[in-house]
Amino acid sequence: MAERIEDYALIGDGRTAALVSRTGSVDWLCWPRFDAAALFTALLGTRDHGFWEIRPEATHVETTWAYREGSLVLETRHKTRQGEVLVTDFMPTGDGPHLVRLVKGIHGRVAMRSEMAVRFDYGSAVPWVSHSELGDLRAIAGPHKVVMRTDVDLHGTDRQTTLGEFTVHAGEQRRFVLSYGASHEPDPPPIEPCQMLADTDRAWRDWSKRCAKGTPWDGLLQRSLLTLKALIYHPTGGIVAAPTASLPEGLGGERNWDYRFCWLRDSTLTLIALMDGGYIEEARNWLNWLLRAVAGNPEQAHILYGIAGERLLPEIELDWLPGYENSRPVRIGNAAAAQFQLDVYGELFDALYQAHARGLPVSEDGRRVGLALLGHLEKAWRKPDEGIWEVRGGSRHFVHSKVMAWVAFDRALRMHELDESGATHEQAERWRAIRDEIHAEVCEKGFDRDLNSFVQYYGAKALDASLLLMAHTGFLPQHDPRVVGTVDAIGKGLMRDGFILRYETQGSATDGLSGNEGAFLPCTYWYADNLIGLGRREEARALIDRLIGICNDLGLVSEEYDVQAKRLVGNYPQAFTHVALVNTLLSYAHGEGPAEKQGAKSDGAPPAVHRHQAAQRSR
Repeated sequence: MAERIEDYALIGDGRTAALVSRTGSVDWLCWPRFDAAALFTALLGTRDHGFWEIRPEATHVETTWAYREGSLVLETRHKTRQGEVLVTDFMPTGDGPHLVRLVKGIHGRVAMRSEMAVRFDYGSAVPWVSHSELGDLRAIAGPHKVVMRTDVDLHGTDRQTTLGEFTVHAGEQRRFVLSYGASHEPDPPPIEPCQMLADTDRAWRDWSKRCAKGTPWDGLLQRSLLTLKALIYHPTGGIVAAPTASLPEGLGGERNWDYRFCWLRDSTLTLIALMDGGYIEEARNWLNWLLRAVAGNPEQAHILYGIAGERLLPEIELDWLPGYENSRPVRIGNAAAAQFQLDVYGELFDALYQAHARGLPVSEDGRRVGLALLGHLEKAWRKPDEGIWEVRGGSRHFVHSKVMAWVAFDRALRMHELDESGATHEQAERWRAIRDEIHAEVCEKGFDRDLNSFVQYYGAKALDASLLLMAHTGFLPQHDPRVVGTVDAIGKGLMRDGFILRYETQGSATDGLSGNEGAFLPCTYWYADNLIGLGRREEARALIDRLIGICNDLGLVSEEYDVQAKRLVGNYPQAFTHVALVNTLLSYAHGEGPAEKQGAKSDGAPPAVHRHQAAQRSR
């Protein structure tokens, strides 16, 4: 059985990533891209579905682990009664794909064991294993091939695994390099693992030096930004929501989704986290990815895309996998890609606006794509949709969706006032009329006076944590009584043991799924943002400390938290959660509420700190 979700570390190379357990087992790895079929899939099944473990043979082992400072190089120390070893795991950046594992003796002697089962196509394909003329281990099935190069003797077992048993003395080092390639091509060339370690560690450290500072949690801030960097598909700039698929939102339930894709709903907050965190180039690449992904017929815009902008992401179920802790079905692909969601239009336009406010110019292609999308939105905003949470219980007039449609027209008008929209005066006046119409409709149909709160959809009595973003967008001022009432209502109605649910799933026809889910962690950060904006800093600080407390000891966190089981659930590590963490820590440190941070107040001007940063970059 797989470890608890929080007992995994992430390593990656800018194209894909692996999860390594605290006990030294690689239980998830997709090669050569994030969204490729896994060859180690024990995370969603058993060891029969693929793993690679390196651990001491001893029964009494004291294990500690940590990343190298400012790096994604993982170091795990194993202490036994006979000695101590250091296992270093990393994936070389700029050269690959390779997975390198180095075992170094620190003192005494330690008997070690490496056991590996390669199972291509999510654990379904057992490869043909042989040795090359050079003695390298080679595993092939269909189009896939991996090559193992090591100075440890390996042999097969009756369980169809590859075993290496060896003893490491103080000062000695054993090397393992697993490389991937196409089965019809020559074997991947060998690498020098120690040189690759130095180069990879230096690359991560050089990158992380640019991280923003000045918060009470600078170490965690840097780790979250490093995690976001590791989730960027370097060739395109797309950012995967998570490197995993089908980790359950509720243990043993059916809420299991593939998150190895790029969501438009994450656009603005991700862009802000990268730019305010100190990473302009990554933000620029993300924005360019967004514009390429949505280019084309505006009526065919999707809510999520593949890492290179792919639109066909069929959802299938892998019935041979039992799922993480028997959470079935295991899904690959994501049918939500075909849903209609109004909020994505607002996300895109807000991203363009935030980028411009922070010093990134709007390209001519960006203007053209924006005009086409707005032309479609002028009619589409009146339609019901599936909402930000991709519900599977039917479309509704979701309040958050309408607010984000308002954001699209509002940001387009702000860009027009800066002569950056490419629109005519007549188009701008039409946008203004639509923006005002949406605002009036939401305030009339989306606010419940008895609850003193905005509600999930028109006519509903249900709350929805996406409404916490109203102040972020500037739809209403932070201190507007209706916003304050909504924040208070969500704090009372959706908070469970100090964490905020997205919405109440129990008995919800809107949700369309059985069972429950954990508290959605970005929502709890949004609640903290509102507390900051309302001047309730002590409450915000307590909430931030509670949120930080559920990150694992490496600073990684998933999508949701099960308040009853007291453990992380959902795909891991989750980009959206780390984005929210970065933004909230910076907001608290700078004393900015969400509307101030995003420049979303009624005058539309970016905050002074951002104007200063933009001026500095323009010199």
